[in-house]
Amino acid sequence: MEIKVLGTGCANCKALYTAVEQAVKELGISAEIVKEEDLMKIMEYNIMTLPALVVEGKVVAKGKISLKDIKAILTQLNTLP
Repeated sequence: MEIKVLGTGCANCKALYTAVEQAVKELGISAEIVKEEDLMKIMEYNIMTLPALVVEGKVVAKGKISLKDIKAILTQLNTLP
C-alpha cells in the first residue's frame, strides 16, 4: 500500500505524517509512506486544503485528521478487495 502525505512542510503536515506512521505501525499494515512537499505535484491532485492524505493514488482525507480517523480509513481500505 502506498500512502502519501501532501503538504508544504507546515506543522499540521508534519503532524499528519507522524500520525500516519503511528497508525501504520499500530495496525501492522505493510505500507510505503511518502511525504510529498513539491507544490507542483500536490497541485496534480486538484485539492485546495492541506495537508491531505492519499492512499493508492486517491485522496481520502483533507485538512487536520486525527489518529483515530487515519486508523479507520486505513482499516477500511486495507479490507477492500
